[in-house]
Amino acid sequence: MKKATLVFYVSLAIVAGLVLMGIAMPSSLERITSVAQSFITNSFGWYYLVLIMVFVVACVYLFISPIGRIKLGKQDAKPEFSRPTWIAMLFSAGMGIGLIFYGAYEPLSHYAVSSPTGELGTDQGAKDALRYTFFHYGIHGWAIYGVIGLVLAYFTFRKGELSLISRTLRPIIGKHADGLVGKIIDVVAVVSTVLGVATSLGFGAMQINGGLSYLFDVPSNFTIQAIIIFVVTVLFMISALTGLSKGIKILSNVNMGLAAVLFLAVFLLGSSVFTLNLFTDSLGAYFQNFINMGLRIAPLNEEIRGWINDWTIFYWAWWIAWAPFVGVFIARVSKGRTIREFVFCVLVVPSIIAFLWFTNFGSAAITTEMAGAISLSSLAPEETLFGMFETFPFSMALSILAMILIGTFFITSADSGTFVLGMMTANGTLNPSNKIKVIWGVLLSLTSAALLYSGGLQALQNTMIIAALPFSVIMIIMLASLFKALNKEAKELGIGQLKMKESKKSMPNRSEGKTSKAV
Repeated sequence: MKKATLVFYVSLAIVAGLVLMGIAMPSSLERITSVAQSFITNSFGWYYLVLIMVFVVACVYLFISPIGRIKLGKQDAKPEFSRPTWIAMLFSAGMGIGLIFYGAYEPLSHYAVSSPTGELGTDQGAKDALRYTFFHYGIHGWAIYGVIGLVLAYFTFRKGELSLISRTLRPIIGKHADGLVGKIIDVVAVVSTVLGVATSLGFGAMQINGGLSYLFDVPSNFTIQAIIIFVVTVLFMISALTGLSKGIKILSNVNMGLAAVLFLAVFLLGSSVFTLNLFTDSLGAYFQNFINMGLRIAPLNEEIRGWINDWTIFYWAWWIAWAPFVGVFIARVSKGRTIREFVFCVLVVPSIIAFLWFTNFGSAAITTEMAGAISLSSLAPEETLFGMFETFPFSMALSILAMILIGTFFITSADSGTFVLGMMTANGTLNPSNKIKVIWGVLLSLTSAALLYSGGLQALQNTMIIAALPFSVIMIIMLASLFKALNKEAKELGIGQLKMKESKKSMPNRSEGKTSKAV
């Protein structure tokens, strides 16, 4: 294993230690993660909200600024993948299982179980449910992926750096990027990635088990979930070993096709007009309350603050924990795009798809609950989708299609994860060895199983929030490093707005002051 590095071995030891603790002392791991999670959400909730808003502002600035013309690569670089395939790959890696697990459950929960505004079970509550679901899966979350993906793509393809988190910090920390500090940063990124991907794999295993339990009375327990993880591990390792341009590319397109079929089936068999009306109304409310939702911490309302901790802070931690993985992957497939195109396609396109998805499935779940034919809110989260399908024509076919889609998203997320972890622990190589990918694939599955064994869904959520905090600090430094490098390049290329004084001096002879170059 010539290409493995110190980062590989240290990260391997930390993750293996976590797995062993989860197996040997599950109650201790659950207790430790619960205490740490409670401390972080109560003490750093404000920090997460402010941080994500900063990322949003940074992305908007890069989109509207002349800097957006800069290409992620040399000037003659061409994109490796077509735009539809590119969007499918980043969407499958960046969302995947979360869409299926929370598609019906989250809007229903906000409406019937725990409301973000206190309007439980009302018409206004239904609108609030969709608005806050949009908030959790919209521009704020994708700005996290956008920042880290853009930083990595810029330094890797534009500046020729290795595809490592540490190397993107060179403008800020200088030679330390190559030393011990850089190694520590890369280890934090790897561990965060492992925990982030493992959490999603745990969700996927739970929901497949939930579907089998609801439809065929298969027991819902750790043993079944472990079997599911084992079977899917074999499948995603086969895909991972075929490489980026084969297995992952093909599966990403298959995911989008299956998701489109399931989406259209629910749309056409459900209340189509109501869904479109609710989408339009919720989209307007989302943009109208964009800043308010982004900075809402409810310091004087303990109940609402608890909801924010359980949902918003958890989501931001989940997005951040996934950021190294998705960021490296998005960067890897984005060579040849301009900064402006990158920001638009990463922030806006997936957000709109997510909005449509959650409105479609959320409205179906809410109307089912309103009708009273079946109490979806009394089901386990992983069974909500299948309970909703029971009220539809062709319910069994829809449920089986959903489980297949969960499986393919599971495989795509996992094999993308092994590919990225291989890159991050093999000195940034763009094509890591199969041996390293196999090791990380096995460890991802073992970590997911250990977390499920130690505390189920709550243990997954606790660990996610803990993993995100240290990496969020690294992301701040990455953003500062990007702007420092971009400002320097903008001056060299003569792009960007001139300072006010310079502008006034040049007004009489504008033709003499033109210094722009094609970027």
